[in-house]
Amino acid sequence: MPKTIRNVYYKNLTYEKLMEAHIKSKKGKGYKKEIIQFNLKQEEYILWLYEQLKNKTYKHGGYTEFYVTDPKLRKIEKSKYIDRIVHRWVVDNFLIPVFVPQFIYNSYACLKNKGMHKAAISMQNMLKHCNMIWKEYYILKMDVSKYFDNINKNILLKILERKIKDKNLLWLIKEILFAQKRVKGLEIGNYTSQMFANIYLNEVDQYIKHNLKIKYYVRYMDDSILIVETKKQAKEALEKIKRFLKENLELELNKKTQIFKAKQGVNFCGYKINAYRMKIRDKGKRRLKKKIKFLKQEIKNGNIGSKQAKKYLAGHMGYIKYANTKNLLEKLFYVEK
Repeated sequence: MPKTIRNVYYKNLTYEKLMEAHIKSKKGKGYKKEIIQFNLKQEEYILWLYEQLKNKTYKHGGYTEFYVTDPKLRKIEKSKYIDRIVHRWVVDNFLIPVFVPQFIYNSYACLKNKGMHKAAISMQNMLKHCNMIWKEYYILKMDVSKYFDNINKNILLKILERKIKDKNLLWLIKEILFAQKRVKGLEIGNYTSQMFANIYLNEVDQYIKHNLKIKYYVRYMDDSILIVETKKQAKEALEKIKRFLKENLELELNKKTQIFKAKQGVNFCGYKINAYRMKIRDKGKRRLKKKIKFLKQEIKNGNIGSKQAKKYLAGHMGYIKYANTKNLLEKLFYVEK
């Protein structure tokens, strides 16, 4: 992988690649009105977008804001569909090939074949290994405070510019980054934002692995776990990481950051994990039970069919199957009338 990337923008700017980005962007969402309307004239729209990007007259169309409450209150900033095609094209053709190979092995979230389940399994494997080499050891669990809201786009741009020297690509990245005319805060909901967030925290990943020489470390977006032999090592690492985050990324750790003995197990990616068990946390059980109760009532009322209800539960089922609690499915799917 070359240290810098040059002359890649126009090589990857083709009708075919933009159409591919459209096909990927609409996957599983073809029933939505904006996508149905786009599909009616997709060839014309893609050609128009191609010309806009070729002549550098493309302007990001802004966002629609709304809030979600599950699992917690978040503001979502949704871009127009044609902009989402551009996001996909940028990530798949430039950001993934350039930056993902530089990530540490135990960086997870929003990466192909590296989701929350694999992060949890990796965490458990580390605990098993540390059980064999140490009699007692400690966990440093870190959580970045309001991560997406506090990312500094100017700092992010400097990180991107270390690898990307193509002025045309940088023009487009700036157009996407600063569409909201603010320096702080990435837009939750953007396909680009997920990758930008990983690139941003890759800075601290590299620091922990190569400067602090921490062998047992895993990160899932802004949640990360570090395992060391002594409490003193954990405290020293924490102070250095806090300083690095503040001085280099303008980030801080929140109150959920803590140091504790590994024999307690650790909450990570929705599971309570120790070396020999992986249990679903009570909060996850309550959320799933509530969802099942709601879907049963919707089926009873004739609002949805069982097939559609099964689709809604697909993600939950994937989550459950990695837990090894006996009779978990039976317990979770029992709902009192």
